[in-house]
Amino acid sequence: MPEIMNCNCPVTQPGPTLASTCGGSAFMLFMGLLEVFIRSQCDLEDPCGRPESRSVPDREYDFIVVGGGSAGCVVASRLSEVPHWRVLLVEAGNNEPTGTQIPSMFFNFVGSSIDWNYKTEPEEMACLNEDNRQCTWPRGKVIGGTSVLNGMMYIRGARRDYDDWAQMGNVGWSYQDVLPYFLKSEDNEEAEQMDPGYHGVGGLLSVSRFPYHPPLSHAIIQAAMEQGYPVRDLNGESNMGFMIAQTTTRNGSRLSSSKAFLRPVKNRPNLHVMLNSTVTRILINQTMKEAYGVEVFTNGRLETFLAKNEVILSAGAVNSPQILLLSGIGPEADLRALGIPVVHNLDGVGKNLHNHVAHFLNFFINDTATTPLNWATAMEYLLFRDGLMSSTGLSEVTGIINTRFADKSGDFPDLQMFFGGFLANCARTGQVGEREDGSNASTSNQRVINFTPTLLHPRSRGTIKLRSRDPFAPPLINARYLTDPQDIEVLVDGIKLAIKLSKSKAFEKYGLKIDRTPVRGCETLEFGCDAYWRCAVTRDTGPENHQAGSCRMGPRGDPGAVVDPQLRVHGIDKLRVMDASVMPKVTSGNTNAPTIMIAEKGSDMTKNRWLGAHVWRKW
Repeated sequence: MPEIMNCNCPVTQPGPTLASTCGGSAFMLFMGLLEVFIRSQCDLEDPCGRPESRSVPDREYDFIVVGGGSAGCVVASRLSEVPHWRVLLVEAGNNEPTGTQIPSMFFNFVGSSIDWNYKTEPEEMACLNEDNRQCTWPRGKVIGGTSVLNGMMYIRGARRDYDDWAQMGNVGWSYQDVLPYFLKSEDNEEAEQMDPGYHGVGGLLSVSRFPYHPPLSHAIIQAAMEQGYPVRDLNGESNMGFMIAQTTTRNGSRLSSSKAFLRPVKNRPNLHVMLNSTVTRILINQTMKEAYGVEVFTNGRLETFLAKNEVILSAGAVNSPQILLLSGIGPEADLRALGIPVVHNLDGVGKNLHNHVAHFLNFFINDTATTPLNWATAMEYLLFRDGLMSSTGLSEVTGIINTRFADKSGDFPDLQMFFGGFLANCARTGQVGEREDGSNASTSNQRVINFTPTLLHPRSRGTIKLRSRDPFAPPLINARYLTDPQDIEVLVDGIKLAIKLSKSKAFEKYGLKIDRTPVRGCETLEFGCDAYWRCAVTRDTGPENHQAGSCRMGPRGDPGAVVDPQLRVHGIDKLRVMDASVMPKVTSGNTNAPTIMIAEKGSDMTKNRWLGAHVWRKW
């Protein structure tokens, strides 16, 4: 039978070690701690248990949700609130490993067995220093999806993001329309410190800051104020400024979409969750032009499950278009070329793909105020959910600001600044770099942190296409990063703003100095000139995990739209898409919170269709 979601606490093959800075001893420490967790308790907060489910799943449900990621967990939870609806959630991955709950280990599972480990096709203008010019795209293959792998930052985006969606013909998606759905999910543990009227209390998604803040986090905030940037609630009245960000955490532990939305309802008899089960295609009645079920590969064989009401695709910006294409929904010429029967010619499937793009700037720092990474630190976290391990280091700080290319109104920033550095006493470099004065020096006793300017409004667009008819073959991801020259210019200006920020007085006591080691391939250019930075961003490119747009929303008659404003697939009844792929334009910041919002709103739209607004609200 398919494995039903339980709490067997699997251990995955780990990826990079802690923030890629701490070596073998730290790795062994953390793996040892993980073993303690596994042996002592299944979950850091909740008791071990499995949801109520039959030994063999039903063959027919009212709703089938494809993909148990940030959106799919929300959709399954909300639809199963209606007690007479039977809901099946199908997820290709397994349970969340216990170690993913520890904030400091957020990088350890990138590249592991709970990551789809996608790579783009060779890029023309990005990732040129990577093997075969391919960018890496971490995506969660696990219940909870990429909310199990991400940095947990809770950022909603700008008011104008959603107002622009509405102006594109997506009625009901303005900021005032979507704000209630952010509030619905949210249980903000610091609401009294945030802008009033912009935050919810009592929802399923806990939002708070990490318990531990490195001293350098406060230095970054001070530097931002020196440069004239406001420090404010970036999810409130304005999203321009800096803050120590709020995160999707509870009691010092990661709160994935699975933990927030599925764990509390694990005993609902009408909700079944299939793990390690891959949907290979959606079943379409071609005469009626409506979805009626899914084909699933599970336990080494193909099985069919039927949906009386709807199939809801929440597989993400890569897998949602892939599954539509495998089902015969997409550009007719592409489908015919692969021998896939055309069910519905829908040209926009897999197009409009885009993502936030970054460049890492490394800085040497002379800081002796370190935190030892030892068993005392580990026990501080285990017993009190505090200390170094309860945080992601400098990654908790962010700024959303204007470059000189931003909208002149000043209310739509085009750059997000991230920071990185895990300030344990093992976080030292072992390289020979070049100091700001041009001299070479061993950096074995120096710590390295990074500033990461990130493009928020990319103009470049890519595609998702099928590699073959094989549903297990990774799709062809043509990101086409930086192919619009304007994207490069915005990043170059962002780099200059980052360097300016680094020269603030707040950093003087840390001896912050930029690493002048030339980016490979840019050695012939003068370090720091515009031509050098243009070269650098194309060679050392940092894609974020904010992929969006590949099944974009648009009204009837929009030739590039895949779903309508009700998230229904154009031309196919009883089929919706609810995830980041429906975004016409990616939001201005981290995309986890907006994705959850889309799932909340889409779930209400579904209830409204099948129950009527006056009936379903009692649930």
